[in-house]
Amino acid sequence: MNLPALAAFLKSRRDRVRPADVGLPTGPRRRVSGLRREEVAQLAGLSADYYTELERGRGAQPSAQALAALARALRLSGDERDHLFHLADRPLPPAAQGPTAHVQPALLGLLDRLGTTPARVITDLHEALVQNEAATALLGPLPTGRGTAASFVYCWFTDPAAREIYPADDHPHHSRSFVADLQATAARRGHDTEVARMVASLRRRSEEFAALWDTHDVAVRRVERKRIVHPALGVIELDCHNLFSEDGRQRLLWFSAPPGTKGAAQLELLSVIGTQDMTATQDMIGAKDTAASGKTLPGGAALH
Repeated sequence: MNLPALAAFLKSRRDRVRPADVGLPTGPRRRVSGLRREEVAQLAGLSADYYTELERGRGAQPSAQALAALARALRLSGDERDHLFHLADRPLPPAAQGPTAHVQPALLGLLDRLGTTPARVITDLHEALVQNEAATALLGPLPTGRGTAASFVYCWFTDPAAREIYPADDHPHHSRSFVADLQATAARRGHDTEVARMVASLRRRSEEFAALWDTHDVAVRRVERKRIVHPALGVIELDCHNLFSEDGRQRLLWFSAPPGTKGAAQLELLSVIGTQDMTATQDMIGAKDTAASGKTLPGGAALH
């Protein structure tokens, strides 16, 4: 491990990132133009002392997980991320060698700015890479795995539980939409083994997928009206927007609702309840609905 070179590289990348780039405030008392060491450590989920030792050219060899976290915190490009791993004398993990494993800094920067708007970055094969807290509250936690098994499109056709996020009446539409989007990805990637393996596996495992694939319908998902089943808030009707990276390999998804609509009110409530216990929240919502309808509680008491 080249500790002096690693230290110099980390400091140079830290100096380059502006606080506003990662959603941090900029005040008159800030003495550095880039990030502070403790801010990098916080963004990467590391201790400030450990990161400081790395920048001073000391300390233990960082793990692959720590390096990946630093790459995200410092908004490194794919080449810079690979360089960081080489300086630390760590082999690139298999997932890091693919073209979509490293979240593109531009999309990550936009994700940071969306705040209470549910948003996530996915690959063109619908593998979720990163999301904000609002998206976790709306959609649930990110899959723990990587690769084909973590693709929502793959799970849609192989795992019935994946479909519970949408009302049953909407399932045929989403099936057609997913397959049409995958057709566009397959054509754009050309002779890509990752896509070919996914398509071959889906054709074997799902008659529905095979039939839809043979229609050769193509349509890239850009803006779409979606109804999402939430465990506490019920069905939430939202607009799903897509912003694509330059190479088309990644996209930023975010969800919104027109002001004054029920969906907008549900999103506002979602920002309050977050990921707290959904059972208690459902009870609270039910009580409010009872009050609004003027129904009486057992024992004759009325909610107002």
